[in-house]
Amino acid sequence: MKNIINLIVEQNSDKKRIDTFIFGKCSDLSRTRIKNLILDKRLKINGQINVMPSKKIKEGDNISFEIPIPKKTSLRPYKFKLDIIYQDKDLIVIDKPAGISMHPGPGNYDNTVVNALMSYDKIRLSTIGDELRPGIIHRIDKDTSGLVVIAKNNTSHENISKQFSEHSIDRVYNTLVWGKLRPQTGVIQTFITRSSKNRQLMDVSLTKGKKAITNYKTLKVFEGKNIPTFSLVECKLETGRTHQIRVHMNFKGNQIVGDKKYKKKYKKLKSISYEIEENIMKLSRQFLHAKILGFSHPRSGKKLYFESNLPKDLKNIVNVLEKYN
Repeated sequence: MKNIINLIVEQNSDKKRIDTFIFGKCSDLSRTRIKNLILDKRLKINGQINVMPSKKIKEGDNISFEIPIPKKTSLRPYKFKLDIIYQDKDLIVIDKPAGISMHPGPGNYDNTVVNALMSYDKIRLSTIGDELRPGIIHRIDKDTSGLVVIAKNNTSHENISKQFSEHSIDRVYNTLVWGKLRPQTGVIQTFITRSSKNRQLMDVSLTKGKKAITNYKTLKVFEGKNIPTFSLVECKLETGRTHQIRVHMNFKGNQIVGDKKYKKKYKKLKSISYEIEENIMKLSRQFLHAKILGFSHPRSGKKLYFESNLPKDLKNIVNVLEKYN
């Protein structure tokens, strides 16, 4: 079901941004909700779909804006104990394990972080976004572990979303990659767009897509006679594009250990020790961990800063590499 709003641009709205214009007409919708609906191809200007929230409109333009009516079916609670490291009346910070998706989607509508939060009686989440993503401000991949913040109300959601869009959030990841990054410390700045060869993957582009900036620093290089070279790397994000670190490491030629989507074909190396090979080959996900998350509290403005240690499966690999280094 859906509700369609039809509008005609008046003279005093000439050259306004389309998202600003709609917000002025539909004050019951948040700016973020309007932006997401535009990006979801719910807007037509003079009969043509427009996916640019910043599009300038002209007097006389015919606007058709579709607002989906929320589904009556509710999310199914999922009995899964989350590692909640902080919460108050505005937000929750979770140390997410690998193997669980952030929110329902095709192929998995029941066993996600959102479903798990539904099983906590006293937790209520923001309603910005679609009905399957309550509280979700940002995401980390299913097979990435680490820190995420979730909003309990719309005011907090709007505030923290703005911090993300202004790139004022502190986000630091640890990853283990094959080989040695050159230079060992630097900045990767590219555009990232969806791959033309595989729509499930992202790719670097020189001309199109969204700007992506990753600051990286090599923390330690593991090399020796009996092992191939690996590097433990810290990545600090200025932007948060889909698969950003995985794509940028692949772009550098240093794939992330355990990454099934962006890896090159694995070749068994004669020089690799059995112990290292066993740990790497049995790793069921990419070696990528959201270690640090920092932002300003949406109500008090106080700076909040959280840090998470490497989970056991990743720490074990580092310990083995230390042994042979």
